[in-house]
Amino acid sequence: MSELESTSITRRLGVLRPDSIRLKILGLAVLATLLPSVGTAWISYLENKRALEAKANEELLSVSAQSARELDIWARDRRYDLRVFASSYEITENIQSVARGSSPTAQQRVTDYLKSVSERFGDYDELLILAPNGQVVATSGERATAVELPEGWQERLKGGDFITGTPYWDDVDQRPEIVIAVPIVVASSERMLGTLAAEVDLLGLVDTLKTFAPGDSGLATLLTAEGSLIVSSAGGSAEAMQLRYPRETIQAQLENGATPVELTDVTGERVFGSMRPVAGIDWIVVAAIPTAEVYAQLARMRIVTVSIVAGTLLVAAMVGYALGLIITRPLDRLTRAASKVAAGQLEVELVGTKGGEVGYLTEVFRDMVSRLRTSREELERLSVTDPLTGLDNRRRMMESLQNEVLRSRRLEHSFSVVMVDVDHFKEYNDAHGHVAGDEALKRVATVLRGALSDGDAVARYGGEEFFVLLPETAATAAADFAKRVRAALEKHAPPAGPVTLSFGIAAYPAHGDSGEALIRAADAALYEAKRGGRDRSVVARGAERVKAARG
Repeated sequence: MSELESTSITRRLGVLRPDSIRLKILGLAVLATLLPSVGTAWISYLENKRALEAKANEELLSVSAQSARELDIWARDRRYDLRVFASSYEITENIQSVARGSSPTAQQRVTDYLKSVSERFGDYDELLILAPNGQVVATSGERATAVELPEGWQERLKGGDFITGTPYWDDVDQRPEIVIAVPIVVASSERMLGTLAAEVDLLGLVDTLKTFAPGDSGLATLLTAEGSLIVSSAGGSAEAMQLRYPRETIQAQLENGATPVELTDVTGERVFGSMRPVAGIDWIVVAAIPTAEVYAQLARMRIVTVSIVAGTLLVAAMVGYALGLIITRPLDRLTRAASKVAAGQLEVELVGTKGGEVGYLTEVFRDMVSRLRTSREELERLSVTDPLTGLDNRRRMMESLQNEVLRSRRLEHSFSVVMVDVDHFKEYNDAHGHVAGDEALKRVATVLRGALSDGDAVARYGGEEFFVLLPETAATAAADFAKRVRAALEKHAPPAGPVTLSFGIAAYPAHGDSGEALIRAADAALYEAKRGGRDRSVVARGAERVKAARG
């Protein structure tokens, strides 16, 4: 309504008395608009808050699980390396002579071997051989240095296990290190001859943690079992290793199954964090995103929502003011319509009145309801749409996947799912900036959408991952789909530079009989593709083997 029209109506109506029916109608119109508007805005606020928290929780759970898995692999690799070194002929055949000090030649051969291994494997700062009593009898360093191992380490090594010391800061090399030790045994008799210990550089784990750092400013942090910080995706330092999480915080998180919660990190910042133990070593990995980052989008939406409600109330006040002119049957119709709107029923039909203020008011009221309906439909659309790519979001994808499982189970048909991940996306962002990264994600979304057939669906799964649902499609055809996508993306590369994709493919019911099982199978195949060098597609293995691979 224009200012001129509002002034004209005001002149005709005059001043409203407190007991005026027109004032009561004005109040009714405001309430009829306020209730659904505020209710819709509040519900939207809560739903978006839950969605943002759910998205952060999903990312944190994924990051903590992936980080723990990578660190477990790192620990197993170190253990395997040391066991291979310890089983070398140069050590097992000369260790007894070295321990007795009866053979300078044996001492030199062992020392040369340790130095050779230390030079070839940069992760090992120094290799040492210990006698059963703990005395250093050979080292790859210039001189023997004492090593600190946990109490009772000799008995643990007799059982064939490997042991680790407490991480510490090496002032000489200016980096965090840890001592790992394995027994030296005679293969034929399983008799323990001594111990091979290694000072292992932990600074290389920073790059691993950077790969899995969540969000835009989140951190992936590695802790000891007691909560002391070792390294994080931000790096490592002697000062940082003095920081620690309270023991009760760690215990509560681990007992809660790594479910993300809001907590205070070692720097005092409030974060959403997920803690998970590393299976192969007595460490804990923490994935955390600052709460300010999680709720940043929510704050913007709150401002927009308040503006919409305020604007809607303004329109309602104008409509209610005009309704004061109507004292006949059209007023009753408007009152009933307003009551329906107040109850949240926006699908109302209002019979128009030709001419006069009532007719004009009827048109304004109809327009207001239409805007409310459009706003609600837009909010519903936003709740199932990824704002960056325009694809379905994870929530809509899970609904579609569940419906397809039910349909295929009922009809005894098959279908395939494809998990797609942009290779080295973090490095791409670092090299070209987040704007270029967003453009790359949009280009990938466009290529994926263009490769779909009728009935297929694609969604943004989270971050740089996408999910494709291919009804009535076998795994081989899904692999052909992946091949077409890769070729199309190579032809239509993002403006900032080309990107490649890795695909994990799973088929119903060969690789799983539920949506969750298919996602796990496709996810396992995706990581197999990544480990295989990326820029490729891998079809999931059988259900039994998929479970084993994920374990």
